[in-house]
Amino acid sequence: MERKFIAIVPSAGLGKRFDSSKRKTYVKVHGIPLFIYTLKRLERERSIAEIIPVLRQEDIDKGYSLVREYNIRKVTRIAPGGKERQDSIYNALKIIEEEGTDFCRKCSVFIHDGVRPYIPEGMIGQLAEEMKGADGVIPGIPVKDTIKEIDSQGIVLSTLDREKVRAVQTPQFFSFKSIKKAYDKAYDDGIFATDDAALVERAGGRVKIIKGSPYNIKVTTPEDLQMVEYILKMEQNEACE
Repeated sequence: MERKFIAIVPSAGLGKRFDSSKRKTYVKVHGIPLFIYTLKRLERERSIAEIIPVLRQEDIDKGYSLVREYNIRKVTRIAPGGKERQDSIYNALKIIEEEGTDFCRKCSVFIHDGVRPYIPEGMIGQLAEEMKGADGVIPGIPVKDTIKEIDSQGIVLSTLDREKVRAVQTPQFFSFKSIKKAYDKAYDDGIFATDDAALVERAGGRVKIIKGSPYNIKVTTPEDLQMVEYILKMEQNEACE
């Protein structure tokens, strides 16, 4: 059995820091729902055999309708979202696990935010290529500003060496075995995290960071959306030239 790459795309969040009157997953950019750009980009990636979006239970029918409308053939099943992002991804991992032990042994997963629609060309291939000797590979970018650690009162505890820190992005790439083991251990220990690599690290896994991109923006605020609108417009213009 050849190794199979599956993309899990969490898209069930409420977006509390976004416009409360809109669901950022479905907000339209140049007439297309934001997370559809993400799915279309993953659809183009030849190494990815399947895409599993994770949507809120009440949005699953809408999700199937949208993937049919935009002809995204690599989506054949949608996982239900959970209370937290970690719960949502765990639901998708359990769906994959249902395929059986041999399938999972040969399977690797990309986990990528549904509202991070611009993935630079070549990044997915590089993530997979760098897996030798690691349990996960993730993109990250150098931090330009000085970073300080503070306490709950806002008092500075230390100044970090910015040469040794990175702002982490997605997609994050893992063998199924390593990410499922990390999630199982997190639930056994009552631990929740917003970063998948952090769970793998906590479970004793080795995680490698490659160079990310400043254009690989996650839409968290309305200002982020403006930047993404510009980036996607430029990408469309380049494709038409």
